[in-house]
Amino acid sequence: MERPLLSFTLLSPLLLGLMSLGRMSWAWTAPDCTIADSSLLPNISYYIPFCSLAPGLHLFASCSNVKDLAQTLTAVPRDIEALCLQGTVPFLPADAFGHFTTLQLLRLQLGTISITSGTFQGLNQLQHLSFEHHAPCCLSLFLPPDALEHLRLLNTLSFHGYCLNYSQNIQLPISLRHLTVRHSCLIELRELQGLFPNLVPGSSPTTSPSPWTSFLEELDLSANLQLSQVGNRALDGLQLRSLRLDGTPLSALDLLGSGLLHLDSLSLEGTRTERLPGNVTRYFELVALDLGRNQIQNLEDEDLLSCQSLEFLSLHANGLQLLPSRFLNDLPQLQRLNLSMNKLGPTLVLPEGLVSSNLRVLDLSHNELCVLPYRAFSSLPQLQELRLSGNNISNLSSESLEGLRWLKTLDLSWNQIKTLKPGWLSSLPALTSLNLLGTHLEHISGKQLQGPQKLSHLQLGSLEMLEIYPPWPPALLSLEVRADVYIQFGVPSGEPFLFLENLTLQTSNMLLQLDNNTIHFPSLRHLTLRGCSPYILSGHQSHRFFPQLPLLEHLHFWSDHEGADDLHLFGMPSLRVLELGDLDFLCQPTSVKLEKLLKELPQLQVLVLSNLNLGNLSASSFRGLGPLRLLLLNSEWALGLDSSLQELIPQMPQYVYFSDITFTCQCESSWVGPWATQAPNTFVYGLEKSICMANASDYSKTPLLSFHSGHCSHDPEFQSFLTSFTLVFLLIFLSLLGCPKWPWLHYLQTLFHAWWWKLGGWRPRNQFHYDVFISYCEQDRAWVLKELVPALEKPLPVGEGLRLCLPERDFGVGQDRMDAMVASMESSRATLCVLSCQALGSPWCNLELRLATYHLMAKPGTARLLLLFLEPIDRRQLHSYHRLARWLQKEDYFDVSQGRIEWDAFSEKLRKRLRKAGQERED
Repeated sequence: MERPLLSFTLLSPLLLGLMSLGRMSWAWTAPDCTIADSSLLPNISYYIPFCSLAPGLHLFASCSNVKDLAQTLTAVPRDIEALCLQGTVPFLPADAFGHFTTLQLLRLQLGTISITSGTFQGLNQLQHLSFEHHAPCCLSLFLPPDALEHLRLLNTLSFHGYCLNYSQNIQLPISLRHLTVRHSCLIELRELQGLFPNLVPGSSPTTSPSPWTSFLEELDLSANLQLSQVGNRALDGLQLRSLRLDGTPLSALDLLGSGLLHLDSLSLEGTRTERLPGNVTRYFELVALDLGRNQIQNLEDEDLLSCQSLEFLSLHANGLQLLPSRFLNDLPQLQRLNLSMNKLGPTLVLPEGLVSSNLRVLDLSHNELCVLPYRAFSSLPQLQELRLSGNNISNLSSESLEGLRWLKTLDLSWNQIKTLKPGWLSSLPALTSLNLLGTHLEHISGKQLQGPQKLSHLQLGSLEMLEIYPPWPPALLSLEVRADVYIQFGVPSGEPFLFLENLTLQTSNMLLQLDNNTIHFPSLRHLTLRGCSPYILSGHQSHRFFPQLPLLEHLHFWSDHEGADDLHLFGMPSLRVLELGDLDFLCQPTSVKLEKLLKELPQLQVLVLSNLNLGNLSASSFRGLGPLRLLLLNSEWALGLDSSLQELIPQMPQYVYFSDITFTCQCESSWVGPWATQAPNTFVYGLEKSICMANASDYSKTPLLSFHSGHCSHDPEFQSFLTSFTLVFLLIFLSLLGCPKWPWLHYLQTLFHAWWWKLGGWRPRNQFHYDVFISYCEQDRAWVLKELVPALEKPLPVGEGLRLCLPERDFGVGQDRMDAMVASMESSRATLCVLSCQALGSPWCNLELRLATYHLMAKPGTARLLLLFLEPIDRRQLHSYHRLARWLQKEDYFDVSQGRIEWDAFSEKLRKRLRKAGQERED
């Protein structure tokens, strides 16, 4: 039977609250769920954003191939904050998501589904709800009128690819701010009145007792290919901040008769518009107008005069070749202008504007520009952001950029720039961000970047090689350097990057230095290395590029080089996130040991290992990583899991993911199946689809768990226990035969005969001397005598009237304690062990627990051992925990560690277990 695939993603608090659902849910997909999607069995996906993890990690789950919703949701952690479901589920029952009280985002791709009134009951924290279907045709979706009434914090509601014709009178929560209906079967805007009666005032068939108030801010009706009519007064009284009609055949002029009272922003991308909608802009006094990907090749003066209220105008991808001479004069309020992907080159000619022009952002990317003339932007004194990416600019001078004294961001990426003249930035004193990626620069000196005193973000790139020399910009916080062949840092004086916090280096070959082998980064927090040789993190101090990184928190190292045997990560005491990929750990005779690599990282919280050829993992690989919360193993071949890893089960991270892993077929790793399904403190995923190989030439793709169940013993630990117990028993018996104290031998013979007669059914019903033998330590003596014993020994109805055996009270004076212990347990209906941390350290309590365990194993099914926990104790700390887990039932555990004990419930539970134990023993 097919089971749903689950993938989990760690999101930063910032990403979790974003509206861009597409970016968060499907932009990271890849075949077979290496990132977020797959076909049959569960697997895992991950994404760790390049940002601080504080105040904590947030879990995002994506489940595909969902057919049984209840079965799928049982495997999803209850504390997730974002959930995406993809599959075919025809019906969503009431309270379908009631267990996920912290859920903030829910995305449903479940085909044709039926929703009930109580489907979303319990989702009190839900803020984003999306119904999506991405096939070309629309699917029918029915929502009851009160389906959304439980979502009192809902902020975003989206319908993508669904037809809502059969739904009527859907009551929208007044908390809703963003409504999206895309790729639907809407024909005219009037249909919204029937769908959502409280969206438009006066459209509801019933009169509301309270005055209607407008709550919606953004309405997105993009990609409705049949939406060609507005309808008379279709939006009567509605006040919007933003309306998107991208890709629709609707005429903007029809909005004038829609009854819409207020509108700030209108988006008409891809609507085949041929001229500015001046009448609409003037009627609503629009602040923002997006006309990208249209057919506006000429701008008429009369249309511009009607757009004087605009602060944002986008005309990207329209084929514009010329701007009117009074363009800036006619748009005095304009602050952001997007003219990218037009044909304004090769020589830039901007119309002269007022000196008091308010333009702040100008995008001229991909306009075939070759030359920036003298004082090209002098008419834009307030400009703060200028984008010239993707042009053919080869030469720059200070005269070309003169007059931009307030410019903060300059993007010159992917141009034909080969040299930079000294002082070319002297006319940009306020510059903070400079992008020179994808150029033909080969040498960059700090002197070429002089002028701006606040330059903090710098991106440098070359198609071949790049050499960088100091002095570095004094306020530099972020640096990205890319080159295909190599990057060379010249550090003749060892000048450090004092304030640099983010560094990205990408090169296909290696990274070199001239006179010095080290560069100091005392403030670095985020380091990304792609394609670099591992020698830059070499263990040899004389060859180490980064000697000390005391504040580094995130290291992303992806390399395609062989020879990682000398890789070391010392000098990074604050590292919290480590991502390593494409480093062949087994390509050298002396391979890098994972434990050696990680031993100097005491604060590590997230560890992502991808395509490292790790070979075999043992307990020593992860010792000392106490704070680790997430472990991801991705794209590994012939990975072995040593049985010693079982020792670390209590200290395993909270989340362990296996993605695209091929294991070795060996019974030593048969413990991973039970661990993945029963681990109380760890969420394990990805093993169900993992395969294993018997040898290097085995390509049979044997499922790992199927191999364990078919080729390995089902219970090797229990068989080992029986074997060791038998040997120990024989050794003890043989040693007792030579013991001069024959009463011991006589007593053992008596016990053996009694057991033999009872096993054969020849023994008469036994009368027990005690109901319960109580085992406890000295430190817990006060609680046992003051609380437990009175409640159990007092006559009915005040107590339970049980006969208790207490070692310190009922053992005879001068009697050997071992003899008394064995005899008392044999003559008691059950043994109750009072457990605490002190009890686990008591030799006598451990001995009594061992003896009770051996008695329990002598006759399977007899419930004669009960455990009472006075404080939280990891079950694996108990002696013979794995054997106890097989023979004890849930009712044999009593947990009173959470607070004051409920004696009535405890006594009733204990009475039932004693009754069953007595019947089984007497039979």
